[in-house]
Amino acid sequence: MVRSVCVASRVMAAFLVFTAMAFLSDRVYAAGAAYQVDTAEVSEPGSCKVESWASSASNHDFVAAVSPACVVNMLRPFELSAQFNRSRADEAWSTGASPKLKTNILPSAIGRWGVAITANAAVDLQTGENTAWFVAVPATLRLSEVMRINVNAGYQRDRLAARDYFTYGAGFDWRTSDNVWTLTGEVFGQAGAIAEDDNQSIIRPRWQVGLRWRPVDVFNVDLIYGRNLTGENANWITLATVFRFKPAEK
Repeated sequence: MVRSVCVASRVMAAFLVFTAMAFLSDRVYAAGAAYQVDTAEVSEPGSCKVESWASSASNHDFVAAVSPACVVNMLRPFELSAQFNRSRADEAWSTGASPKLKTNILPSAIGRWGVAITANAAVDLQTGENTAWFVAVPATLRLSEVMRINVNAGYQRDRLAARDYFTYGAGFDWRTSDNVWTLTGEVFGQAGAIAEDDNQSIIRPRWQVGLRWRPVDVFNVDLIYGRNLTGENANWITLATVFRFKPAEK
């Protein structure tokens, strides 16, 4: 069996998981990343990455998150990740985490759709309660070597409100040929019945557009502008980073 992760990757991921526990939140995103529309891609077994981001809204809401992930070979490659957040909404701070499992079932190629399946849950770390769970099917179509589109469809169970939602998303990635710059745009959201006195922004579309700078293969930084990201009808600015760790040599 392919070695699941290199020693350096395990140490880094573990360190970030434990340090993240000091600043977590229950505003958990299903995608486990600053961008919410997922791709169908799963990396090589043994590879790891750590995504982190901080988002600030015009209504003074705030989200800080870190999401370590590694790909392991369990008969097929699975990406195992756990997102941890610290957020402020309406001047109240909250704490949560979201473990996630993802596997690719149809590889993508230029002119051909790739498909994956994901499952994750939201946990309130203050009470230990499972507050929501999600399943989704991300699909990716590569239009060229530098352009791809991503489409997501899924289901969300909000256990606190006892409600069900259809989740959706569509986006694109357009990068330069040297992979240094990438422009990303996406629209996403959730559809379902809510009470008349609930905030209607919960079921309104949400969107983001961001620019990625990737000076070296193992690191990138993103600056992202978004609207209504958590269903609060505010504008958001996000700064995100990704550190990647290659598989251990055999």
